[in-house]
Amino acid sequence: MKQKSAKSSETISLITLIDYNIPTIGVGFMFFLVSLYLMKFATDILLISPVMMGFIFGFSRIWDALTDPLAGYLSDRTNFSMGRRRPWMIASAPFVCFSFIMIWYQPVELSVEFSSLWIAVAVLLFYSAMTAFNVPHHSLGAELSPNYHERTKVFGVRHMVWNCGSLLALLAMHQLIVGNNPKKDAFDIALIAGLITFALIIWTVFRTQERKEYQGRGEKNPLTAFSDVLRNKHAVLLLVVFFIENLGFATIGILTPYVAEYVVLRPERTAIYILTYLVPCILSVPVWISLSKRIGKKKTWLISMVLTGFGFGGMFFLSAGADTLILLLAFVCGVGAGSGAAMAPSIQSDVIDYDEYLTGKRKEGTYFASWNLVFKTATGITFMITGFVLGASGFVPNQDQTDSTKLAILVLYALFPFFCYLIGGLILTRFSLNESAHQKIRQALS
Repeated sequence: MKQKSAKSSETISLITLIDYNIPTIGVGFMFFLVSLYLMKFATDILLISPVMMGFIFGFSRIWDALTDPLAGYLSDRTNFSMGRRRPWMIASAPFVCFSFIMIWYQPVELSVEFSSLWIAVAVLLFYSAMTAFNVPHHSLGAELSPNYHERTKVFGVRHMVWNCGSLLALLAMHQLIVGNNPKKDAFDIALIAGLITFALIIWTVFRTQERKEYQGRGEKNPLTAFSDVLRNKHAVLLLVVFFIENLGFATIGILTPYVAEYVVLRPERTAIYILTYLVPCILSVPVWISLSKRIGKKKTWLISMVLTGFGFGGMFFLSAGADTLILLLAFVCGVGAGSGAAMAPSIQSDVIDYDEYLTGKRKEGTYFASWNLVFKTATGITFMITGFVLGASGFVPNQDQTDSTKLAILVLYALFPFFCYLIGGLILTRFSLNESAHQKIRQALS
């Protein structure tokens, strides 16, 4: 018993944290640039309609969501000499990098119709490859330590490194906005990012070790694996919270460039607005981790959801020249987001322990795939709604927008996430797997 207790209290070294998290700086760069700027790049530079881009993004995200369960199940069931997570990560590396380059580069001048098709195929490949990397990588993070608070550290650092990549994506986006040749700039940026990210994934694969005791313990039957998720009361509640929260969160990545250019009328400040969100999002993580040790993960996450929700809600009052207001509210939203990004996957890891207590299996891949399915489905729905609303409100690229179009943008950008975060927070209050309950589970598993 003493040996088992020591195991459950083990800490993770700084070197392990770095080796595990380093590729997320490249992956975060790619994901952020695609999520934040591709829609505007496509509508304003490639002249693809917002309705078409909304459909492309929506369909690809929903497709991406549907492939997550398969990736999670296969990752859980993989049993190679190097482990069950790393083979998938190394196999995904070339596809992640190639598809990202394909998104931002078209070898010849294409008609709008063929350009739309090219983007659709590239985005579909990109999100599929991201699934093949992210599901095993997330699962590996949950397996690094069984300790309740060490998991928060793992995913807190992951979030910080991921958003360092997002900061670099901001610089790239700024260059695409102000540069004289955005198509060439986009290719150069994509090529450099692709090569670096490939190297970082390979680094992690060979530097991070998997826990041998978890090998070969995945559920053989895929239907049983996913039905176990739905029988897990804690998991079901989190799935609902995650879905509602991410319906609202997706708007920041889609609409910030539109708000900056067509509502605040300061497109050159787009990167500054997002930077004001990202910096506190990164720097607040240690504070949130420390707070979670005092009041628990659930209360910490709840506080951040309320804070983020009201931050978004205030965006409804943006208008031309409201530079100070958007900076202040972006800061508030960023501080709040720093908590959720660390708490959510840490709590998810605890829920996986509860599943092991019930079933005797280790299904990190299945569980993180389920949460990713919900996240991506919510994001896809928000993309579709955004594209439809922009089109229906009379949006015209590179022109002054009507009052009705500006109102539509603000409703989607502010009021929609405001209600999503508050409803999600209300549901989260019913979550009951706290630290003491988790300790009892770990003792039983020992």
